[in-house]
Amino acid sequence: MKTTGGTDDQKRRAGERAAELVADGDVVGLGTGSTAAHAIRAIGRRVDNGLDVRGIPTSFDARALARDAGIPLCSLDDADGVDLAIDGADQVDADLHAIKGGGAAHAREKVVDAAADRFVVVADPSKMTDALSRAVPIEVLPDAYAAVERDLDSLDGESTLRRAERKDGPVVTDNGNLVLDCDFGSIGDPGSLAATLSGVPGVVEHGLFVDLVDAVYVGTDDGVDVRRRD
Repeated sequence: MKTTGGTDDQKRRAGERAAELVADGDVVGLGTGSTAAHAIRAIGRRVDNGLDVRGIPTSFDARALARDAGIPLCSLDDADGVDLAIDGADQVDADLHAIKGGGAAHAREKVVDAAADRFVVVADPSKMTDALSRAVPIEVLPDAYAAVERDLDSLDGESTLRRAERKDGPVVTDNGNLVLDCDFGSIGDPGSLAATLSGVPGVVEHGLFVDLVDAVYVGTDDGVDVRRRD
């Protein structure tokens, strides 16, 4: 359920501008998705020019791209902390709450992004909205997905098991779990819904990122619009 919208130039501007935030000696969380990929490539070019950084990838794809870009990698266990995380989003509201998980990597993304001193989202204008309304990706234990579906139904959510595009069967995350995409309509109180979903037995992680985003770099046709949390 990867999201589409925006142009590649808009995404490139956002990713490359955010990559300029990386300083020598930083440990950087490397996000997943087409816009975050531009940031990873830009960081790689700076590494080629002598920048000393270590990256913590949030998915198999991010790891492979970072290796190709020549970025030295480490894990959260190896680092004392994360200075900066750069990641994409499926939707960001006016308060900089976000929905992530279109690439089914939101569990690992949230761990790294929450550990970072600064978390910057890179996006194109199509991802910005006044109120969150996309379906929320929810990673669930395989044996629990039917029970979680029933719990989500009781919360007035309409859930769908995410299916793989080029194989029979469901999408399986890097953690070996399944993903339910749950439509709650317009989400008036993301914080309350996030807390409720976290308490559902069988839920590994959900795609609501509440009070985590410090800034959003939105690539436009003319440049980059920077929006910061108050």
